[in-house]
Amino acid sequence: MKFFASLIMVFGIGFAGAVLWFASFSTKSQAFYGSFIPIVTIGFIIISILLVYEKWKNRAVKIISITFLLLAGIAVGSYEGYQYYLRSLEIVSTQDVDLSKYQPFAENTQAVTLGEESTLQIEENLPRLDGATALYPVYAAFAQAVYPDKEYRVSNSEVISSQTSGAFDNLIDGAIDIAFLAEPSEEQYQQAERKNVDLSLTPIGREAFVFFVHHDNPVESLTVEEIQGIYAGEITNWKELGGNDEEILAFQRPEGSGSQSALIRFMDGKSLMDPPADEIVTGMAGIIRETLNYRNKGNAIGYSFRYFSQEMVENGDIKHVAVNDVAPTKENIQNNTYPVVAAFYAITAGSDNPNVSPFIEWMQSPQGQSLVEQTGYVPLP
Repeated sequence: MKFFASLIMVFGIGFAGAVLWFASFSTKSQAFYGSFIPIVTIGFIIISILLVYEKWKNRAVKIISITFLLLAGIAVGSYEGYQYYLRSLEIVSTQDVDLSKYQPFAENTQAVTLGEESTLQIEENLPRLDGATALYPVYAAFAQAVYPDKEYRVSNSEVISSQTSGAFDNLIDGAIDIAFLAEPSEEQYQQAERKNVDLSLTPIGREAFVFFVHHDNPVESLTVEEIQGIYAGEITNWKELGGNDEEILAFQRPEGSGSQSALIRFMDGKSLMDPPADEIVTGMAGIIRETLNYRNKGNAIGYSFRYFSQEMVENGDIKHVAVNDVAPTKENIQNNTYPVVAAFYAITAGSDNPNVSPFIEWMQSPQGQSLVEQTGYVPLP
């Protein structure tokens, strides 16, 4: 009877261990659990057989078995605790981006100016503006040229920045009149449709969608297909691209952010790989900093819009990767040789503010386009 009970134990525990072992191959923790699970499975089988044959009455057997179980528990707890600690370090925010330095009419503001009287002045019924972090310097300059001189707080005024997802939500909820964003994602279009909101997109400028690496990474250029392969999970080591023999850490942004929507369009129908939590970065500044600092290694890659990352490139912290051997310069965007260029838009959703239409028309005028170019973006052709 004990023999058959032992066989059932061996089969049951062995089967469960095999299932868990194979499952571990689909996780990033395979290096740990690939060895841990077989050892623990064998240990549980031995302990179960000892229980069936009542060997636990022996003090030494009991001590050894309990010690084994405690060590297994400590090993799992320590490993998972360390992984949680790493994840907590890698998720960062854009709150360290100080947009107040571009605040309209603020003392020593970095928002650019026209140098002449604007042909449009709005004194009352000011359109409420919101948008992506990277575009705030542009529409802050628009407001500074057209709106009356007063305080416009970044968080609570007629000119705010709630980042891409927040600005889009504010737009379709009717809390703002104009959102300055890259083209919305499919999910955002569906979100607007569910609320019976018709979106109107007016292009007001262009910008390069760029990829960047650690300044020590020897790779200087990638093809469109190679970048798609990286983010599809098909290319996983830099040596496949002429770089060092290191795993590629491909950072992504959360769903709904402007740059993540741009990446999805860039993939041209290819499925994005599912990144682990420690490779999703919540802010534009964060994705640049993490690409530079990720565990002090030069094997990360990230993406953004050129303007947002340009200062870091000039400081030598990161470097833009050429795409199809074309660098993402303003000249190459203007002459259409850089292959990944996206428009950014003034988006409305049926606002009844009478000043919205003339304001958007002015943004496309020579004066508005001058501010786009002075800010560092590329004006409309």
